[in-house]
Parts: sequence; structure tokens; C-alpha cells
Amino acid sequence: MLQQAQTAAADTLVKETTTQTFVKDVIEESKRQPVLIDFWAPWCGPCKQLTPVLEKAVRAAKGKVKLVKMNIDEHPQIPGQMGIQSIPAVIAFVNGQPADGFMGALPESQVVAFLERLTKDRIGGEAKDLLKLADAALAEGDPAGAATLYAQLLAEDNGNVPALAGLARCYVETGALDQAKQTLAMIPDSKRGEPAVAAAQAALQLAEQVKTLGPLTELEQKVAANPLDHQARFDLALALNGKGRRLDALEQLVAIIKHDRKWKDDGARKQLVQFFDAWGPTDEATIEGRRRLSSILFA
Repeated sequence: MLQQAQTAAADTLVKETTTQTFVKDVIEESKRQPVLIDFWAPWCGPCKQLTPVLEKAVRAAKGKVKLVKMNIDEHPQIPGQMGIQSIPAVIAFVNGQPADGFMGALPESQVVAFLERLTKDRIGGEAKDLLKLADAALAEGDPAGAATLYAQLLAEDNGNVPALAGLARCYVETGALDQAKQTLAMIPDSKRGEPAVAAAQAALQLAEQVKTLGPLTELEQKVAANPLDHQARFDLALALNGKGRRLDALEQLVAIIKHDRKWKDDGARKQLVQFFDAWGPTDEATIEGRRRLSSILFA
């Protein structure tokens, strides 16, 4: 299963882009790691020589750099703006800006040397740097990109607990709950209390709870019809959280706590704490929720 995850993650290292997706695929993505943009065309012989070399070198870098290809015949606007007059042309973007590049079909040794210069002192191979990048990608709503980096860490150390927890979160985000369970099962019991593991477990439990709920509109109608229907409000909070509406979910649970702190053996407060675990300590909704909870409990 882990091997499948690593293979799937590796597939995100090379992709095609368009004029419409260029900013997301190249500019924004280069804020996480360097991105090469390969300008090519079907009629270009040297392009056919260079592209496989680029793909091989990028995959060998295991997430330190990505390759994005653009067919200039189908998408002439971007290469025109960048002054590309002959192909193949490769431009490296770092932190949202062009940083380096070359033209022509270079041999593999020179392409590898180019990548080494590009990634040196920018990302490096240290696990903590990759973990930061992976966590940031996941927080920004890019589970596929995050999985690429988590998989690289696990390829080097298949017992890396934060990477296993992060990969499980990626599975939860994409709805692959069984795979998330299998990944979490690889973590030793002695490590289950670590924050990253607790967050992944909480996210999985929440995702499983949401599967049992009715449509969001029905829950909203129930609460509107009877504001004191705490179970409907509780279910609505879960459904809202499942849609990524964290602050709205927070409001529903706070409303229950305000009206009846003891409802279902303090169930609303316990659910809110589980939200905090899943969202993480620095999330806006967690910070606001802890503030609101404290003001109620210690009023």
C-alpha cells in the first residue's frame, strides 16, 4: 500500500499545464519547491530528446523539484510574454520568480548538474525541511503535493511517524478512508499520542462520522425548525466541518454548550476538542474556538 502511495505521489512530479493553469502549476507551486517549465512543441525534434531526460532527472530528485510542460503551439501566450523565441527552452521558477534556465537539448549529466545547482541550499535533503513543505502543502489544500513529499520521507525511513500521519491525512482529504486506516495502523502504539498522529486519527474519525449524516440542507432545516434540537445541531456541526466550514461548525457546538453544557455527557465540548485536534493548534478556528470555550466555561 505504501509503495502504491509512493508511485501515485511520484506521478505528481511531472504534469502538463495550460495558459489558464500556469499560475497555479508554476508560480504558486514554486513557492514550495523549484518548478521547471519545459516549453516544447510536437514538431520539435530536440524537444523529444530533452523531455525524457528532464522527466528522469526530476523523478530521481524525489520531490525536490517538479517539471511542468507547456505545448507552445496550443498555448503561445505565456512563452510569448516570457520572450521564448526557440525551443526546447527550460525556465526554473523559485519562490514565484524565474531563477535560472537553459535552451537546447542538454545531455543527462548537464541536466542533473542544473538540478543540483537549483536545489542546493533551497530545499536540501533534510527530513525536517521536507516535512515542513509537506505539512504546508496539506494545510494549503494540496493533498497530492503533500503526499509526494511524505512518500519521499517514507522511502528513506518507512517508520517516520509524522510522515505516516501526514500521509494518512492526505488519504482522509481525498476520501480514501480505508487507506488512511491502513497507514495509521503502521504507527506503533507507543507513538499514538504524538500530536501529528492524534490529528490524523481525529480527522479520520470525523470523516467517518460525516458519512452517516443526512444532507446538509436537511440538517439546517431541522435546526431552523427547532433551535433546541441539539442532536440536529450537533450533526449539522459535523456536516459543516466536513465541508470545510470550520467556523460555522464551531458556532453550532458553542450554541449547544451555551444552552446545555451537560447535554449527552458534555458531548458538544468533547466534539469541539476533537475538532481542535483535527484542525491543529495554529488553525484560526482552533484559536477562536478555544477562546470562545474558555469564555463560556470560566464565565
